[in-house]
Amino acid sequence: MDHPHPLSVEELTRLLGEHFPQSFGAGAFYIEECGLMHARLRMPYKDFYLRPGGTISGPAMFTLADVSLYVAILATIGWVPLAVTTNLTINFVSKPQPADMLADCRLIKLGKALAVGEVHMRSEGSQTIVAQASGTYSIPPAPRK
Repeated sequence: MDHPHPLSVEELTRLLGEHFPQSFGAGAFYIEECGLMHARLRMPYKDFYLRPGGTISGPAMFTLADVSLYVAILATIGWVPLAVTTNLTINFVSKPQPADMLADCRLIKLGKALAVGEVHMRSEGSQTIVAQASGTYSIPPAPRK
């Protein structure tokens, strides 16, 4: 059996706000765009994301990459909340500014059991990539009817 229908920005925002209020209900992330095999998220700037030196911390960008992959997968396969990260690698390539972070995610492969994607992150107002992440998610089997 196939997974449920793909989800829109509005549907995903509602569901994620209900099931993950600590992140989406609290305004930690916003889905700017999503569709088949992609998503664009915004992580609004907050002082507590800064590390010494006035730059956005690695853990904050790592979280943004992980959430972006999750959203791209759900936008494509539908509400499968038990999809989980199995691997995530990040490369920090440039110093981010103390600003909103934007993440563009593209799924490279989507199978029945695994999804593989890539995320490019940048500071708002800049086209310079500050971090690149690659990740794999495990997708649970669709429920039997």
